[in-house]
Amino acid sequence: MNEPVRPTQEHWERSVLEKIALSAIQEQRRSRRWSILFKSLGFLYIFVVLFMVAGWFGSDGVSTKAHTALVDLQGVISADGASADTVISSLQNAFEDKKTKGVILRINSPGGSPVQAGQIYDEIKRLRALYPAIPLYAVVDDICASGGYYVAAGADRIYVDKASLVGSIGVLMDGFGFTQTMEKLGVERRLLTAGENKGFLDPFSPVDPTQQVFAKQMLEEIHGQFINVVREGRGKRLKETPDMFSGLVWSGERSIQLGLTDALGSVDTVARDVIQAKDIVDFTQREGLAERLVGKLGVTLGQAWAPFEKSGMVLR
Repeated sequence: MNEPVRPTQEHWERSVLEKIALSAIQEQRRSRRWSILFKSLGFLYIFVVLFMVAGWFGSDGVSTKAHTALVDLQGVISADGASADTVISSLQNAFEDKKTKGVILRINSPGGSPVQAGQIYDEIKRLRALYPAIPLYAVVDDICASGGYYVAAGADRIYVDKASLVGSIGVLMDGFGFTQTMEKLGVERRLLTAGENKGFLDPFSPVDPTQQVFAKQMLEEIHGQFINVVREGRGKRLKETPDMFSGLVWSGERSIQLGLTDALGSVDTVARDVIQAKDIVDFTQREGLAERLVGKLGVTLGQAWAPFEKSGMVLR
């Protein structure tokens, strides 16, 4: 009769060691899985936060109840800043929303391109005619000057803080002249053109009196367009003074007295008391993170090159 084989001491120790090793490996695998899970959740959280900050998950203007639509116009009005494309698209979305009871255009701008400002103004007039039941009010933060006021003139009413800066109804063309510096350095300017005015107001050449006269005439023409827009937008509310269109700026309180604006108010007070829809939905289009990085790079390069560029015309 065969007796069962009993495990030796060596076999028993090996079995225990194998179990311990296997248990350790399983524990490492479990720890690795949990580590991967938590890292994935962490990256997902950071990803969502970055997108929220970048504006990619911002408000798209969806609301289930009557609201005040808000559109921001912040900074210099230009193709690569507060552009007509961005502001116009934001305004269109605000007016098209069926729950919009009124639109507030919040402005904090020193001015900028007369072309961009004019395009925004024209679209405001079109939208007001297309949606006569939806009022559009401009609300001024710190400053609403030049091109910023050009845009505001298209609103039904303009609200300001008593310390806001309003006005600067004028046009300028600025630049630099380097001729005397070049003479001191012994630098000779060699400018070849096909067309006697192709080097118009070249900063490295002496001022041409004929070109200077032409530039001033052009500025007066655009200034006249600006004045007509203000008169059309403000109508009989405007109390014209000799210096109203001279480029001066006024406090918000004084601007009300001149008829340049209508009353004191903020975004909250206008939404609550004037439009009577205290819930505010932001329709402002925001740049994504990638666009911001590219834009900042472009601004940096532009600032480095700016001293060498020709004069530009701005409402400022």
